[in-house]
Amino acid sequence: MQDGSTCTICECEAESCENCLNPSECASCVSCCCSPTHISWRLGRIHLGIVVEYFSLGWMAVEVIGSIGVGLFLSSLALIAFGSDSLVELISGFIVLSHLKGNSGGSSERGERAEKLTKLLLVALIPVISLGAAYSYFAGIRPESSPLGIAVAIGAVLIMPILWIEKRKIGRETNCVPLSIDAIESATCFLMALALLGGLLVNYFFKLGWVDYLATAIILAFVGKESVEAFRE
Repeated sequence: MQDGSTCTICECEAESCENCLNPSECASCVSCCCSPTHISWRLGRIHLGIVVEYFSLGWMAVEVIGSIGVGLFLSSLALIAFGSDSLVELISGFIVLSHLKGNSGGSSERGERAEKLTKLLLVALIPVISLGAAYSYFAGIRPESSPLGIAVAIGAVLIMPILWIEKRKIGRETNCVPLSIDAIESATCFLMALALLGGLLVNYFFKLGWVDYLATAIILAFVGKESVEAFRE
């Protein structure tokens, strides 16, 4: 067993697994020489990650229902596109939550399969959003804005940075890759929410329907970038 607070296998400190040299052999801190103090600390951080994921899932459900529901009612493609990405993030959140509850955040074959599925769903959004934008444009559908859609966007702008920071921090401290990837998705959602909010506000006050298409294009660019980075990992 180890002396002090540093693991002799992965050299992680008692309050962080971020610098683990061999996380695949020390994923759960119960199969190597980590001290009971470190194991207890890690389980506590994973539990906090689970709480954060539950909160994230609740908010993502609000985003999906609010964005897609209002978007369909008002023919706002930007809201529908944002809600569709939120749906993928909701599925991803369930995957990460199951991963955290199953093995303290370590790697697993189930987690790898789920990660591949999430990536495929993310890529599938690109043609769906693109075809929807093309149909809306050529069909002459004029998108509208509403206070409810703006409220959803404002909520995302306020909440997503908090989720992003907490997920990233816990993911790094526990060396939990799925949670770190989920943190990146939260950051992307925040940036997309900014684009959505800007488009909705301009359309609401100045009645410029084309801004909805601009916001949709920006969201599509974020989804494309996120898809490329996901498959590079």
